[in-house]
Amino acid sequence: MVEEKWVALSNTTIGVLMATINMSILIIALPAIFSGIHLDPLKSNSFVYLLWILMGYMIVTAVLLVTIGRLSDIFGRVKLFNLGFLIFTIGSILLYLTPGKGDTGALELIFFRIVQAVGGSFIFANSYAIITDNFKKEERGFALGINAIAATAGMSIGIVVGGILATINWRYIFLVSVPVGILGTVWSYLKLKETSPKIKQKLDIPGNITFAGGLIILLVGVTYGIAPYKSSPMGWGNPWVIAALIIGAVLLVLFPFVERKVKQPMFNLSLFKIRGFATGSFAGMISSMGMMGFMFMIIILFQGIWLPIHGYHYASVPFWAGIYMLPMTIAMGIFGPIAGRFSDRHGQRWLASFGLIVSGIALLLLVLLPADFIYIFMGILLFVFGAGMGMFTAPNTAAVMSSVSPDVRGSASGMLTTLRNVGTTASMGIFFTILILGLTTSLPHTLSSAVISAGGGSTLAGEMSKLPPTEAIFAALLGINPGTVILGLLPAHVVSSIPTSAQHIIEARTWFPTIFAPAFIKSLHIVFYVGAAIVFAGAIISILREPLSKSKKTKADKKSAKDQSELPDKAVKMKR
Repeated sequence: MVEEKWVALSNTTIGVLMATINMSILIIALPAIFSGIHLDPLKSNSFVYLLWILMGYMIVTAVLLVTIGRLSDIFGRVKLFNLGFLIFTIGSILLYLTPGKGDTGALELIFFRIVQAVGGSFIFANSYAIITDNFKKEERGFALGINAIAATAGMSIGIVVGGILATINWRYIFLVSVPVGILGTVWSYLKLKETSPKIKQKLDIPGNITFAGGLIILLVGVTYGIAPYKSSPMGWGNPWVIAALIIGAVLLVLFPFVERKVKQPMFNLSLFKIRGFATGSFAGMISSMGMMGFMFMIIILFQGIWLPIHGYHYASVPFWAGIYMLPMTIAMGIFGPIAGRFSDRHGQRWLASFGLIVSGIALLLLVLLPADFIYIFMGILLFVFGAGMGMFTAPNTAAVMSSVSPDVRGSASGMLTTLRNVGTTASMGIFFTILILGLTTSLPHTLSSAVISAGGGSTLAGEMSKLPPTEAIFAALLGINPGTVILGLLPAHVVSSIPTSAQHIIEARTWFPTIFAPAFIKSLHIVFYVGAAIVFAGAIISILREPLSKSKKTKADKKSAKDQSELPDKAVKMKR
């Protein structure tokens, strides 16, 4: 009979992998989805739908994780984990059956993705805690490493899976989760045993309202901040965005003061007094910022420039972008479990910190690559970046979860994953803003000159230079020729005056990537520098964590170690 700890590890890992794959599976599949629901990507509101379909899932999980983690400590982690599998499966079925078309279909997709995200939140919030409950301390790094790498690698796997399924039928993108969800739901209900010590507490209503309200409003502001607003390429000047950022920030600033007045707070601020928890959680948040920002920028580089220049048709570039990013996924899959096993024996502090340093160096070396790079060099750097993230994620997760006592592991798991998801969502705003600001500075002049050289005339050059660069990025993500998209956005009288020869040049596969490349690479270098600085900052925070030596441990660490060593016996007694 399979030991309960391996049942717990395999079940939670499948759940986390499924949930994270669905975070990124739509990135590559968006062209097929927009076509499937008959939504015109050139419509003015399509960019907002794009953002919500991609980021709505992240926002919901970021908001719910802490609350669910606290509920799991009260009602049982396995019980709520099982519920998450069920909700996620229902959400996947609803997405597969999406009946609407056009704007209605887009809104239905967003709503069903939120249902799916609720289920994913139950899975994310409890996975680390369930594994920590079932594994002894000397085995925990390896087990948490496998689970954590599944969460990280799922983002890359989703891109590939989405690309493959999108070529068959867009509905299969959601259907693929259904059998896995049904299997996981049945398996977890039948085999996964409850080991968490339930605590009698009430739900923190004021804290939930303040935290959820502040985070939702803030992240919505960030989402609309990177969308075009009137004649501006971004929406940071939109009064509603400014108001959302201010209100969200004020509520989040008030949140810790509210928690101090509540007898049983949802966000256990006392955990941040544990040095290992605080440093590991913030290092995890920062690493997630670097990881997600890096992935999106590389995807745009592949889809918008490198693949079209190298002969790939726009309809196929989303799929091939996922294939060419596989070295990063493979590296995380290799180094994650190895790093987890190594950290069990030799400690997490220096290995986790070294991993972030390796990823930061990879980001700096990427600056040396031109737009028309030789892939072998890109593949090596992707592998190095993934290896560094693998070396960091597993030991860091083990260190955080081992630093807290068993009765608060649900809260700790929820808080850790919430900070990671906040970092992931915030990185979208940070890196897209840097990229678009750089493009806004240099792209209009370059584009105008190129149009004149193509024989389009000064009128067309002037009109095209006014278009926001987000349209080009949007087109690249959707696998559509940006030249065709831009022409489609121009007034009819301008398009009708374009000579046929000029129109053919502008719509050629390599014309826009060649024009786009210099401005994009210049901005991308800034993104890589900022990303490297963020990752190195995470490494410094990781180094500051307290080493878990025999001679120096916090009281919480000692209590946790004592309780955790007894957990397998407790689980057997509970089962009996």
